[in-house]
Amino acid sequence: MTTKNTHQSSKTTKLAELDKKHFLHPASNPKAVVDNGPAVIFAEGEGVTVTSTDGIEYIDGMSMLWNVNLGHGNQELAEAGSHQLSTLACTSQFKAFSNEPAILLAEKLASLAPGDLNSVFYTSGGSESNDTAIKLARFYWELKGKPTKRKFIALNNAYHGVTVAAQTATGLSAYHQFSGSNIEGVVRATAYLLESEKGDKNAPNYELSIRATIEREGADSIAGIMIEPIQGAGGVNIPPEGYLQAVRQLCDEFNILFLADEVICGFGRTGKMFGVNNWDVVPDMMSIAKGLTSGYGQLGGVMMNDEIKQTISNFDAVVPHGFTYSGHPTACAIALKNLEIIERDEIIGNVQNMELELKKGLKYLEEKHSIVTNCRAIGLLAAFELYEDPASRKLFDPTVFPANAVVDACFDRQLILRALGAHNQIIAIAPPLIINKEEIKKMIQIIDDAITAFKETLN
Repeated sequence: MTTKNTHQSSKTTKLAELDKKHFLHPASNPKAVVDNGPAVIFAEGEGVTVTSTDGIEYIDGMSMLWNVNLGHGNQELAEAGSHQLSTLACTSQFKAFSNEPAILLAEKLASLAPGDLNSVFYTSGGSESNDTAIKLARFYWELKGKPTKRKFIALNNAYHGVTVAAQTATGLSAYHQFSGSNIEGVVRATAYLLESEKGDKNAPNYELSIRATIEREGADSIAGIMIEPIQGAGGVNIPPEGYLQAVRQLCDEFNILFLADEVICGFGRTGKMFGVNNWDVVPDMMSIAKGLTSGYGQLGGVMMNDEIKQTISNFDAVVPHGFTYSGHPTACAIALKNLEIIERDEIIGNVQNMELELKKGLKYLEEKHSIVTNCRAIGLLAAFELYEDPASRKLFDPTVFPANAVVDACFDRQLILRALGAHNQIIAIAPPLIINKEEIKKMIQIIDDAITAFKETLN
């Protein structure tokens, strides 16, 4: 072992011990961390790769958490942040204080957002954005003289975050079991019952649909329907054609707000600036975060249409909601540069081209491996599933954990992916939007090798 490698190993060992002692990790197994230490300690990144303190380079096939859209080590974003930090790092936006980057970013977002979504309330991230959307929707209806409109319809398998209200809207059971943190007034419906949402009461599972839920609960009690254009952590589930339009029509029919959760889908991830653009749908409110800064600053927001903004603007008292970092000037400066690069470098065009390459790779995996099925991609948001027998829809035994096994095998081969699904059968892929053809081919080759290795363990 070289002196450099020895130093790296020693440094990693020291950091791992400190990590085990002092760091409680999010969305991790705390006992496993204490027993085994962190899975990896990252030290630097460049483009679509990240490097550990041991000098091992990994392809970041998940843009870390669906957010590092422009990749790692982008010097323009770093410089934008550095310049703002040295000029005016932080200001409060309470008591009507403002700052130039926050104002200019609000104007830019209005120019990019669909329809009349011309205003933004800033947050620090996606969970805060969805929490804020729920609060503002209830506040809006109170101002409109309809205080009974307080309930929200959220979909099964949805993921909206982990703050209390957003966690309640999340449709994954583990999040509801954790600490009993739930708000009242969230009711759940089954996703993608298209014919039911169009009004066919004879359609299968009609009683589980959004329309039936509205009829049961009463439209006068429902403030909004919260929906991801494409479900992310719930399984990378792409809606059938016409579904989002049907939900939009439902909201219009029953005077309910359409709340789009664009936290993952926004800023080019799906091959359009926003996920809803794929279906020409204009929501009433839109939660944004993640790709807004490509992860180079903590920033989110809720965009709202002109009618909601005007209604709230007529409220002549202090709105008792806001965050220390709402409209943080450094984060906003980074976001402005991020959006400039997305447009200047035609990043969305690259996403559309690389979607085709990714689909080719997924088709190859499905043709080569009989256990691979349900491959899907929209932009650079993709997934495939692992079944013991796809033809009969037979899942692997619950003790097998197929997605975990393949994701771990990919990690051993220096590719980071994510396992999802109630039966641990889904593998998500969401690389940085700057990825190229050769890098996609390398990802597919590693996945191919990992699946082969997993199949060998079954013999």
